[in-house]
Amino acid sequence: MHPTGNMRIVERLVAQKLITPEAQEGVLNHHKAMGGRIEEALIDSGVIQEAALLKFLAAHHKTRFVSTEKLAKADIDRFTLDKVPKKLAEREGVFPVLWNQESSELSIVTADPDNAGALHEVQLGSSAKQVHAFIGRPAAIKAAINKAYNGDIHAFAVLDRSAHEQFTSMLDVYERNLVSAESMAVSLADESGRERMISASDLEKNNKTTNRGTSGVTDQSFLEVLNVLVSLIENARPDLRGHSAQVARLMRKIGERIGVSQSDLAGFMIAGYLHDLGKMSAYHLTALNVAEYEGHKTAAGKLYKAPLRLLEAVDLPPSANTSLSQMYERYDGEGLPNGTKGKEIALGARLLSIADTYADLTQNPRNPYRRALRPVQACEVLGKYKGSVFDPNLVDLFKHTVTGEDLKARLLANRHRALLIDPDPEETTVLELRLIEHGFEVKIARTLEQALRALEGGEIEVVISEIDIDGEDGFRLLSEARKQPWGEHLPWMFISSQGGGNVAQKAFELGASDFLTKPTQADLLVTKLKQVISRHAAGRGGRGVSGSLQEMGLPDMVQVLWHGRKTGSLKIRARGEVGEIHFVEGAVYNALWGNLRGEEAFYGMLSLTDGEFALDPNFRADAQAITASPEALLLEGMRRLDENQRA
Repeated sequence: MHPTGNMRIVERLVAQKLITPEAQEGVLNHHKAMGGRIEEALIDSGVIQEAALLKFLAAHHKTRFVSTEKLAKADIDRFTLDKVPKKLAEREGVFPVLWNQESSELSIVTADPDNAGALHEVQLGSSAKQVHAFIGRPAAIKAAINKAYNGDIHAFAVLDRSAHEQFTSMLDVYERNLVSAESMAVSLADESGRERMISASDLEKNNKTTNRGTSGVTDQSFLEVLNVLVSLIENARPDLRGHSAQVARLMRKIGERIGVSQSDLAGFMIAGYLHDLGKMSAYHLTALNVAEYEGHKTAAGKLYKAPLRLLEAVDLPPSANTSLSQMYERYDGEGLPNGTKGKEIALGARLLSIADTYADLTQNPRNPYRRALRPVQACEVLGKYKGSVFDPNLVDLFKHTVTGEDLKARLLANRHRALLIDPDPEETTVLELRLIEHGFEVKIARTLEQALRALEGGEIEVVISEIDIDGEDGFRLLSEARKQPWGEHLPWMFISSQGGGNVAQKAFELGASDFLTKPTQADLLVTKLKQVISRHAAGRGGRGVSGSLQEMGLPDMVQVLWHGRKTGSLKIRARGEVGEIHFVEGAVYNALWGNLRGEEAFYGMLSLTDGEFALDPNFRADAQAITASPEALLLEGMRRLDENQRA
């Protein structure tokens, strides 16, 4: 077809009685008035549905079609995108969707699958042995190119009226209920971390000048809405999925540690959620990347105001505004946009630069170190830039806080590796976030091929799967898994849009551990998942935890294991000596250090600040040699340390 479309397509549709002659006249008038391609005139005038038109065109061109919905949800990896340069994609209207490494075959979507010249250019540019052309709606292809290459997260909104209305509605709610300093501040949980409703008196106490309504907002609903909205936006960036939510959690954690006001804390969290909006270019712009690389610095100079411009109609709190506008300033005054220095940079901005960089280093495998770093390693990187890029005092506080929490989580929970199989990112976003919050390591598979690759590695401990996996059968995947050594006894839960007793019965006959019908509450699914894992984990030992005493001091570690009611052996190696502390349900049963035994061995290790530890959760103590409570042991140990320091 030519850029304006092939007019004969309308005649063929009439000949096959897919549209009426009267509709033909209306389409031609619409096309004459609006211009563009004839396919768009057919769809926009409402005489034929997109699916019917694409099916007709695919049959005519002897190929397959790709709907707008599929293109909107497509998560194309960067390697495949790079096969077709952006300029070529825009000029010829082609969008790459699949690259077969073994056969060197490239699949693209185009409105003109018979355009030999364009296909030849794509083949030359990609070095592919063969190019397969599928057909798609012209406007959808343009939107896919704009979304994938330019990072335009709203590219498909104009093609989906219902989605556009839903997005507008969400923004209205966001502006009306969430973004003011008053409503966000009062929605935060109290110090005990328990969910609470905010009464009218609480709201008045927080800000007497507000004219907003006094309906209650819970901490849970506040976090849920922001988590889901921002995470859905970030689904286009698989390496950074959940990044902004993690930054917001870090902002809250450090803000609470510092003791900022509730209104400032709310602003810090807003900045954490919003800091990457409008910046989805080829670069991920963190304070560290902007300081180190000229390309990042140039991009940041153009995009640093993007979140504020996108939300200029929203009355963001001052602490959010300053955090967002100054996050690329440097502590030494060499940053942008204004070269502000030291404590003149807003506190929220100094915190945001650290939290954003830390999250990038620990989550994003495309960071400057080309791998996701452990928390301690990421904090070491931050330490290298103390006084130049980052506030040195805040870096020290941040390191102490995040490494302690990381180690605490590792000590208290054996992390389980879960595989989540579902082609729809919207369906999996909330569940993935909830699983991560409960200590799971989550891998995502959108196709059966991806699922098999993940499962064959043998490290997956539980599977949560949809039945309909992009047109494939999840039941078949389970049947195949049960024939393999790695899948014979693997816990497997189905959560599916297909309901009915027959479907559930088939799932259980194939060996599924549980079956839930969509929609279901994420918390309920996590609870059932833990029950499934508990049943299958009988007789199997847990994984140990190891680390450095610099990450967490021994007194703090004893308190964590005590309050967590952990059982096992904490082995210590320091000063050329090896020691052990035995725990049973949190109680200290025995200790060994050099020639010392019992309480004296415990006190001897308590002063260690440099060394290594390893927790073996499968160890079982023989006999109880220490009867004092952990609290009494720690108090006596601290008293002895004080006496030794004064001596």
